[in-house]
Amino acid sequence: MSVLGTESRPLRVAIVGSGPAGFYAAESLFKSGKAVHVDIFDRLPTPYGLVRAGVAPDHQKLKSVIRIYEKIAEVPNFHFLGNVTVGEDVTVDELKRFYDAVILASGAETDRRLGIPGEDLPGSHTATEFVGWYNGHPDYQDRKFDLSGKVAVVVGQGNVAMDVSRILSKTVNELKETDITQSALDVLAQSRIKEVYVIGRRGAVQAKFTPPEIKEFAELEDCDPVVDPAELELGPADKAELEDAKNVHARKNLAALREFATRAPRNVNRKCVFRFFWSPIRLEGKDRVTTLVLEKNRLTGEPFRQKAVGTGETMTMPCDILFRSVGYKGVAIRGLPFDQSEGVVPNEKGRITENGTPIPGLYVAGWIKRGPSGVIGTNKPCSVESVESLLADLETLPPCAVPDSGGLITLLNGRGVRVITFADWRRIDLAEVEKGKERGKPREKFLSREDMLSILD
Repeated sequence: MSVLGTESRPLRVAIVGSGPAGFYAAESLFKSGKAVHVDIFDRLPTPYGLVRAGVAPDHQKLKSVIRIYEKIAEVPNFHFLGNVTVGEDVTVDELKRFYDAVILASGAETDRRLGIPGEDLPGSHTATEFVGWYNGHPDYQDRKFDLSGKVAVVVGQGNVAMDVSRILSKTVNELKETDITQSALDVLAQSRIKEVYVIGRRGAVQAKFTPPEIKEFAELEDCDPVVDPAELELGPADKAELEDAKNVHARKNLAALREFATRAPRNVNRKCVFRFFWSPIRLEGKDRVTTLVLEKNRLTGEPFRQKAVGTGETMTMPCDILFRSVGYKGVAIRGLPFDQSEGVVPNEKGRITENGTPIPGLYVAGWIKRGPSGVIGTNKPCSVESVESLLADLETLPPCAVPDSGGLITLLNGRGVRVITFADWRRIDLAEVEKGKERGKPREKFLSREDMLSILD
């Protein structure tokens, strides 16, 4: 009988990724009643994943979930190992020498492509780049966004598309007391964008944004939301979707959009236009994007399975800068199976599989498990399911050869990797908060790993 999970031999688990899925997995392990040691890894010196680098700076309440993660981090057998890239600094096979189980919770780090001509022209950007840039993610601080034109287009109608559109539509006054980076705020202060278009290939009923996101556009200081009433007309399948008792979000979204369609315009400098039933088919321009060509769609299929089908009708519109927000994909980690078409690690209830067979000791949670769906809290039941699978396998898990994190840290140090602890992060955190106070902001983030690490020296 296995002794893993006992006081004499605690279960040792490595979690790769310190975003919501990773922290919820740690919480579930600690609540299991087993003796557990958890080390959570992140390639950045900072924890919290998209809560820190993805949640919009004007949504500070959403970031309050960090307090829950801080409580988890206070558990004696929890350790944060930041500034470590699993798959490069240390392989998954090497982790298995030091841990009985590994849970991959690395999220979905890249954007899906539109797959249209001109997509790679200068001026065409991914939403990930823009969000990472204004949120202070070190990987995106070298990006340049030319906001000197009049028209910005955001392709996609999920919450990330809403965040990008809202940031482009807001004034500096509305953003200056958030934790948006000062460098991004300086660029946005010079923006000459007057029109923001949010393009969706299906209808308002199928839009993926949540009601609070769309309602915020009614409260913008210097921007009016605009909707064409004709694009809110419903087909029989749309009506059936709305009548479903569980589809509360769609009903609330449609109510907000109908209010936008009937409200009188104000004397403001910007407008944000929501367009439905259009798909981008081509981006045009010589040295950079200048024009977007769209095709009109119609919906076909049963309720909740409606697909957008092109009608052949096209529209050409000016486009000075474009942001693509049509979904995310995970990134493969060396040494693990990966489904390139879906952008996830193949699994059964969190057990990583290869050719349909579970690989002992390897698990997955969060977006890299199920794809980029849901909100922050959706990751909790997802992580709990994976941990339940792990615990069900406890009797058959082979104990690791070296049950000692010190040996791993020695290995990493020998490779020139500076491992950042949670105590180190607290010092970085405190320094950011102090910097923010000088500008009346919650924090002013450090924009490079070097700046973060310099605080520790």
